[in-house]
Amino acid sequence: MTPAIEVKQMHKRFGRLHALAGVDLEIRTGEFFALLGPNGAGKTTLINIIAGLTRATSGSVRVMGYDVVADYRDARRMLGVVPQELVYDPFFTVRETLLIQSGYYGLKNNEAWIDEIIHHLDLADKAGVNMRALSGGMKRRVLVAQALVHKPPVIVLDEPTAGVDVELRQGLWRFVRQLNRDGHTIVLTTHYLDEAEALCSRVAMLKQGNIVALDTISNLVNSVPGCAVRLRLSPDTLPSALRPLMSTREEGYYILTLAEYSQLEHVMAALREAASQVLEMQVLQPDLEEVFVKIMGDAEITESAAVPT
Repeated sequence: MTPAIEVKQMHKRFGRLHALAGVDLEIRTGEFFALLGPNGAGKTTLINIIAGLTRATSGSVRVMGYDVVADYRDARRMLGVVPQELVYDPFFTVRETLLIQSGYYGLKNNEAWIDEIIHHLDLADKAGVNMRALSGGMKRRVLVAQALVHKPPVIVLDEPTAGVDVELRQGLWRFVRQLNRDGHTIVLTTHYLDEAEALCSRVAMLKQGNIVALDTISNLVNSVPGCAVRLRLSPDTLPSALRPLMSTREEGYYILTLAEYSQLEHVMAALREAASQVLEMQVLQPDLEEVFVKIMGDAEITESAAVPT
Protein backbone atom coordinates (compact mmCIF):
# COMPACT_ATOMS: atom_id res chain seq x y z
CA MET A 1 0.00 0.00 0.00
CA THR A 2 1.22 3.49 -0.86
CA PRO A 3 2.35 5.36 2.28
CA ALA A 4 0.31 8.41 3.24
CA ILE A 5 3.54 10.39 3.74
CA GLU A 6 7.04 9.29 2.75
CA VAL A 7 10.02 11.42 3.74
CA LYS A 8 13.51 10.43 2.57
CA GLN A 9 16.79 11.96 3.74
CA MET A 10 15.20 15.32 4.38
CA HIS A 11 17.60 18.18 5.10
CA LYS A 12 16.69 21.79 5.66
CA ARG A 13 19.21 24.51 6.44
CA PHE A 14 18.60 28.10 7.42
CA GLY A 15 22.11 29.50 7.19
CA ARG A 16 24.15 27.64 9.79
CA LEU A 17 21.06 26.17 11.45
CA HIS A 18 20.44 22.57 10.42
CA ALA A 19 16.69 22.51 11.11
CA LEU A 20 16.23 19.00 9.64
CA ALA A 21 19.23 16.69 9.54
CA GLY A 22 18.47 13.71 7.32
CA VAL A 23 14.93 12.79 8.39
CA ASP A 24 13.56 9.48 7.14
CA LEU A 25 9.89 8.86 7.95
CA GLU A 26 7.05 6.76 6.59
CA ILE A 27 3.49 7.27 7.80
CA ARG A 28 1.11 4.51 6.78
CA THR A 29 -2.25 5.11 5.16
CA GLY A 30 -5.01 5.19 7.79
CA GLU A 31 -2.68 5.82 10.75
CA PHE A 32 -3.26 8.25 13.60
CA PHE A 33 0.34 9.39 13.99
CA ALA A 34 1.99 11.77 16.46
CA LEU A 35 4.97 13.97 15.69
CA LEU A 36 6.43 15.16 18.99
CA GLY A 37 9.38 17.23 20.08
CA PRO A 38 10.37 20.29 22.09
CA ASN A 39 10.15 23.79 20.65
CA GLY A 40 12.69 24.18 17.88
CA ALA A 41 12.94 20.46 17.16
CA GLY A 42 11.92 20.89 13.51
CA LYS A 43 8.28 19.73 13.60
CA THR A 44 6.74 22.78 11.94
CA THR A 45 9.59 22.96 9.39
CA LEU A 46 8.90 19.36 8.42
CA ILE A 47 5.16 20.05 8.14
CA ASN A 48 5.78 23.13 6.00
CA ILE A 49 7.93 21.07 3.62
CA ILE A 50 5.26 18.35 3.43
CA ALA A 51 2.65 21.03 2.71
CA GLY A 52 4.79 22.67 0.03
CA LEU A 53 5.16 25.92 1.97
CA THR A 54 8.93 25.53 2.33
CA ARG A 55 11.47 23.97 -0.02
CA ALA A 56 13.83 21.40 1.44
CA THR A 57 17.57 21.83 1.02
CA SER A 58 17.74 18.19 -0.08
CA GLY A 59 15.70 15.02 0.15
CA SER A 60 12.20 14.15 -1.05
CA VAL A 61 8.63 14.02 0.24
CA ARG A 62 5.66 12.21 -1.21
CA VAL A 63 2.03 12.51 -0.13
CA MET A 64 -0.09 9.53 -1.22
CA GLY A 65 2.61 8.79 -3.78
CA TYR A 66 2.80 12.33 -5.22
CA ASP A 67 6.06 14.25 -4.98
CA VAL A 68 5.41 17.59 -3.26
CA VAL A 69 7.64 19.41 -5.78
CA ALA A 70 7.23 17.56 -9.08
CA ASP A 71 3.53 16.70 -8.56
CA TYR A 72 2.64 19.66 -6.36
CA ARG A 73 -0.99 20.05 -7.52
CA ASP A 74 -1.88 16.44 -6.81
CA ALA A 75 0.13 16.40 -3.57
CA ARG A 76 -1.72 19.46 -2.25
CA ARG A 77 -5.11 17.93 -3.06
CA MET A 78 -4.17 14.93 -0.94
CA LEU A 79 -3.38 17.08 2.10
CA GLY A 80 -5.22 19.27 4.58
CA VAL A 81 -3.15 21.25 7.09
CA VAL A 82 -4.30 23.03 10.24
CA PRO A 83 -1.50 25.53 10.92
CA GLN A 84 -0.26 26.50 14.34
CA GLU A 85 -0.77 30.22 13.70
CA LEU A 86 -4.20 31.86 13.40
CA VAL A 87 -4.27 32.92 9.74
CA TYR A 88 -7.58 34.18 8.35
CA ASP A 89 -9.17 36.71 6.00
CA PRO A 90 -11.02 39.33 8.08
CA PHE A 91 -13.43 40.34 5.29
CA PHE A 92 -15.56 37.19 5.03
CA THR A 93 -17.98 35.21 7.17
CA VAL A 94 -17.27 31.66 8.28
CA ARG A 95 -19.42 30.13 5.54
CA GLU A 96 -17.97 32.42 2.87
CA THR A 97 -14.47 31.47 4.00
CA LEU A 98 -15.24 27.77 3.54
CA LEU A 99 -16.91 28.33 0.16
CA ILE A 100 -13.86 30.26 -1.05
CA GLN A 101 -11.62 27.45 0.22
CA SER A 102 -13.72 25.00 -1.80
CA GLY A 103 -13.18 27.18 -4.87
CA TYR A 104 -9.41 26.92 -4.45
CA TYR A 105 -9.79 23.19 -5.13
CA GLY A 106 -12.31 23.62 -7.94
CA LEU A 107 -15.12 22.10 -5.89
CA LYS A 108 -18.70 22.96 -6.83
CA ASN A 109 -21.85 22.07 -4.91
CA ASN A 110 -19.85 21.44 -1.74
CA GLU A 111 -22.44 22.99 0.59
CA ALA A 112 -23.61 19.70 2.10
CA TRP A 113 -20.09 18.78 3.27
CA ILE A 114 -19.51 22.33 4.51
CA ASP A 115 -22.73 22.09 6.55
CA GLU A 116 -21.52 18.81 8.05
CA ILE A 117 -18.15 20.30 9.00
CA ILE A 118 -19.84 23.36 10.52
CA HIS A 119 -22.12 21.09 12.55
CA HIS A 120 -19.37 18.82 13.87
CA LEU A 121 -17.14 21.74 14.83
CA ASP A 122 -20.03 23.57 16.58
CA LEU A 123 -19.84 26.53 14.23
CA ALA A 124 -23.52 26.59 13.22
CA ASP A 125 -24.39 29.71 15.22
CA LYS A 126 -21.28 31.48 13.87
CA ALA A 127 -21.67 30.55 10.19
CA GLY A 128 -22.84 34.05 9.23
CA VAL A 129 -20.41 35.90 11.51
CA ASN A 130 -17.44 37.80 10.12
CA MET A 131 -14.10 36.12 10.85
CA ARG A 132 -12.62 39.15 12.62
CA ALA A 133 -15.46 39.05 15.17
CA LEU A 134 -14.67 35.50 16.32
CA SER A 135 -12.75 34.53 19.44
CA GLY A 136 -9.37 32.83 19.11
CA GLY A 137 -10.90 29.42 19.81
CA MET A 138 -13.58 29.92 17.17
CA LYS A 139 -11.01 31.04 14.60
CA ARG A 140 -9.07 27.84 15.27
CA ARG A 141 -12.23 25.82 14.60
CA VAL A 142 -12.53 27.56 11.22
CA LEU A 143 -8.90 26.66 10.42
CA VAL A 144 -9.77 23.02 11.09
CA ALA A 145 -12.83 23.35 8.85
CA GLN A 146 -10.74 24.89 6.04
CA ALA A 147 -8.31 21.97 6.16
CA LEU A 148 -11.18 19.50 5.80
CA VAL A 149 -13.26 21.29 3.16
CA HIS A 150 -11.84 19.31 0.20
CA LYS A 151 -12.00 15.93 2.04
CA PRO A 152 -8.25 15.27 1.93
CA PRO A 153 -7.11 11.70 2.65
CA VAL A 154 -4.24 13.05 4.80
CA ILE A 155 -4.86 15.62 7.54
CA VAL A 156 -2.05 17.33 9.45
CA LEU A 157 -2.96 19.02 12.73
CA ASP A 158 -0.22 21.33 14.01
CA GLU A 159 -1.08 22.14 17.65
CA PRO A 160 -4.84 22.22 16.85
CA THR A 161 -6.01 22.58 20.47
CA ALA A 162 -3.50 25.20 21.64
CA GLY A 163 -5.40 27.82 23.63
CA VAL A 164 -8.87 26.36 23.11
CA ASP A 165 -11.42 25.31 25.68
CA VAL A 166 -12.07 21.78 26.90
CA GLU A 167 -15.44 21.53 25.13
CA LEU A 168 -13.93 22.30 21.73
CA ARG A 169 -11.05 19.93 22.39
CA GLN A 170 -13.40 17.04 23.13
CA GLY A 171 -15.67 17.84 20.18
CA LEU A 172 -12.74 18.16 17.82
CA TRP A 173 -11.26 14.82 18.85
CA ARG A 174 -14.61 13.05 18.44
CA PHE A 175 -14.82 14.38 14.89
CA VAL A 176 -11.18 13.61 14.05
CA ARG A 177 -11.49 10.08 15.47
CA GLN A 178 -14.46 9.52 13.15
CA LEU A 179 -12.45 10.82 10.19
CA ASN A 180 -9.69 8.38 11.08
CA ARG A 181 -12.19 5.51 11.33
CA ASP A 182 -13.45 6.53 7.88
CA GLY A 183 -9.93 6.00 6.49
CA HIS A 184 -8.29 9.42 6.76
CA THR A 185 -4.65 9.51 7.85
CA ILE A 186 -4.17 11.91 10.76
CA VAL A 187 -0.80 13.44 11.70
CA LEU A 188 -0.81 15.33 14.99
CA THR A 189 1.74 17.59 16.62
CA THR A 190 0.91 18.62 20.17
CA HIS A 191 2.48 19.59 23.48
CA TYR A 192 -0.42 17.85 25.25
CA LEU A 193 1.18 14.41 25.44
CA ASP A 194 -1.91 12.90 27.06
CA GLU A 195 -3.75 13.68 23.81
CA ALA A 196 -1.11 11.91 21.74
CA GLU A 197 -1.15 8.91 24.07
CA ALA A 198 -4.95 8.63 23.94
CA LEU A 199 -5.35 9.16 20.20
CA CYS A 200 -2.30 7.93 18.31
CA SER A 201 -0.96 4.47 17.52
CA ARG A 202 2.62 5.44 16.57
CA VAL A 203 4.85 8.36 17.40
CA ALA A 204 8.04 9.94 16.09
CA MET A 205 10.05 12.14 18.45
CA LEU A 206 12.30 14.86 17.04
CA LYS A 207 15.21 16.60 18.69
CA GLN A 208 17.35 19.18 16.90
CA GLY A 209 16.12 18.06 13.51
CA ASN A 210 16.74 14.34 14.10
CA ILE A 211 14.26 11.54 14.77
CA VAL A 212 15.41 10.08 18.09
CA ALA A 213 12.51 7.66 18.61
CA LEU A 214 9.98 6.02 16.28
CA ASP A 215 7.70 3.26 17.54
CA THR A 216 4.23 2.42 18.76
CA ILE A 217 3.21 4.25 21.90
CA SER A 218 2.75 0.97 23.77
CA ASN A 219 6.30 -0.15 22.93
CA LEU A 220 7.75 3.20 23.97
CA VAL A 221 5.88 3.22 27.28
CA ASN A 222 6.86 -0.38 27.99
CA SER A 223 10.51 0.47 27.34
CA VAL A 224 10.63 2.43 30.60
CA PRO A 225 11.13 -0.09 33.44
CA GLY A 226 9.58 0.08 36.86
CA CYS A 227 6.64 2.00 38.22
CA ALA A 228 5.59 4.38 40.97
CA VAL A 229 3.44 3.63 44.00
CA ARG A 230 1.16 6.23 45.59
CA LEU A 231 0.39 5.46 49.24
CA ARG A 232 -1.82 6.93 51.95
CA LEU A 233 -1.06 5.36 55.31
CA SER A 234 -2.28 5.24 58.88
CA PRO A 235 -0.44 6.33 60.88
CA ASP A 236 0.81 8.95 58.43
CA THR A 237 4.44 7.83 58.65
CA LEU A 238 6.48 6.04 56.02
CA PRO A 239 8.44 3.06 57.41
CA SER A 240 12.17 3.78 57.50
CA ALA A 241 12.88 0.80 55.20
CA LEU A 242 10.90 2.52 52.42
CA ARG A 243 12.29 6.05 52.75
CA PRO A 244 15.09 5.49 50.21
CA LEU A 245 12.36 4.76 47.63
CA MET A 246 10.37 7.94 48.24
CA SER A 247 10.56 10.36 45.29
CA THR A 248 8.10 12.97 46.48
CA ARG A 249 5.53 13.76 49.15
CA GLU A 250 2.09 15.01 48.20
CA GLU A 251 -0.54 16.18 50.66
CA GLY A 252 -1.40 13.02 52.57
CA TYR A 253 0.44 10.74 50.12
CA TYR A 254 3.89 9.18 49.69
CA ILE A 255 5.15 8.54 46.15
CA LEU A 256 7.67 5.70 45.87
CA THR A 257 9.69 5.01 42.73
CA LEU A 258 10.42 1.35 42.01
CA ALA A 259 13.09 0.21 39.58
CA GLU A 260 11.10 -2.93 38.82
CA TYR A 261 7.70 -4.40 39.67
CA SER A 262 9.21 -7.12 41.87
CA GLN A 263 9.95 -4.42 44.46
CA LEU A 264 6.23 -4.24 45.22
CA GLU A 265 6.63 -7.28 47.47
CA HIS A 266 9.37 -5.49 49.40
CA VAL A 267 7.03 -2.50 49.86
CA MET A 268 4.19 -4.66 51.15
CA ALA A 269 6.49 -6.61 53.49
CA ALA A 270 7.88 -3.37 54.96
CA LEU A 271 4.37 -2.04 55.53
CA ARG A 272 3.30 -5.27 57.28
CA GLU A 273 6.39 -5.29 59.46
CA ALA A 274 5.76 -1.66 60.51
CA ALA A 275 2.06 -2.41 61.14
CA SER A 276 1.12 0.40 58.75
CA GLN A 277 -2.48 0.40 57.57
CA VAL A 278 -2.85 1.08 53.85
CA LEU A 279 -5.73 3.51 53.40
CA GLU A 280 -5.13 3.95 49.69
CA MET A 281 -2.65 2.47 47.21
CA GLN A 282 -2.21 3.14 43.52
CA VAL A 283 0.37 1.65 41.17
CA LEU A 284 1.30 4.26 38.55
CA GLN A 285 2.72 2.97 35.28
CA PRO A 286 5.01 5.15 33.13
CA ASP A 287 3.16 7.35 30.64
CA LEU A 288 4.16 8.98 27.38
CA GLU A 289 5.26 12.16 29.16
CA GLU A 290 7.80 10.22 31.24
CA VAL A 291 9.03 8.43 28.12
CA PHE A 292 9.35 11.74 26.26
CA VAL A 293 11.37 13.36 29.04
CA LYS A 294 13.66 10.31 29.28
CA ILE A 295 14.24 10.06 25.52
CA MET A 296 14.89 13.79 25.15
CA GLY A 297 17.35 13.63 28.06
CA ASP A 298 19.13 10.54 26.78
CA ALA A 299 19.33 11.56 23.10
CA GLU A 300 22.68 13.06 22.17
CA ILE A 301 22.88 15.05 18.96
CA THR A 302 26.40 15.80 17.78
CA GLU A 303 27.29 19.43 17.25
CA SER A 304 28.29 18.73 13.66
CA ALA A 305 24.82 17.33 12.92
CA ALA A 306 22.98 20.18 14.63
CA VAL A 307 25.04 23.08 13.24
CA PRO A 308 26.94 22.20 10.07
CA THR A 309 29.80 24.23 8.75
